[in-house]
Amino acid sequence: MAIGTRDALVHVAESLMRTKGYAAFSYADLAETVGIKKASIHHHFPTKEDLGIAIVEDYIASVRTEFERIERTHPDVVARLMAFFVTFRASSEGGLLPLCGALAAEMAALPAGLQKLTHRFFDVQLNWLTAILDEGVAKREIPRGRGTRQKAFLLLSVLEGASFVNWATKEGDSVDDSIIRLIVEEM
Repeated sequence: MAIGTRDALVHVAESLMRTKGYAAFSYADLAETVGIKKASIHHHFPTKEDLGIAIVEDYIASVRTEFERIERTHPDVVARLMAFFVTFRASSEGGLLPLCGALAAEMAALPAGLQKLTHRFFDVQLNWLTAILDEGVAKREIPRGRGTRQKAFLLLSVLEGASFVNWATKEGDSVDDSIIRLIVEEM
C-alpha cells in the first residue's frame, strides 16, 4: 500500500525530531527527503507547530492503543510493566530518541502548543504506569513501598535517561528488564 503525502511527512518529521530535534529541522529538510515542494508541506501543515502537534497527537494515540493491548494480553502487573519496557525500548531503536524525551530536551524552544502536548504525553505515560502499579499493590502483586507515583516516575526517568545515554555514547542498551523488578520490589 502506498503511503500518502501527509503520512510520509509525519513519518519523516517524527524521525527528524527524534534524531536532530524539533528546532534543527526545517520544511526544506522535509521537502528534500519526501521529494515534494515546500508549498505542498504547507498545504498539509500550515506551520511547523501544526506538524509537530499532529505528530505528537498521533503518537499519543498509538501509545494509548499499545497500553490497551498490553492490558488485554498481560494479566499480571509485572508482565504489563515488562511489556511496557519492551515497547519503550523498541520505540528508541535505530538511533532514535524517545519522542517524549526528545521534545522535553527542547522544551524551552518548543512553541506553546507542543510544550502543552509534551506535558500531556508524559502525564499519559505516568498516569498509566501509576494505575498499573496501583493495581499491583491492590492485588498484592507488588509492595507499595514509597508509592506508586514515585515508582512510575522513577521507571520512566530511568528509561528516558538510559535512552539518552545510549544515544550519546552509542554503547547499546545498558538497562535491561531487571529494572522493573528493582523498581517495583525494592522501593
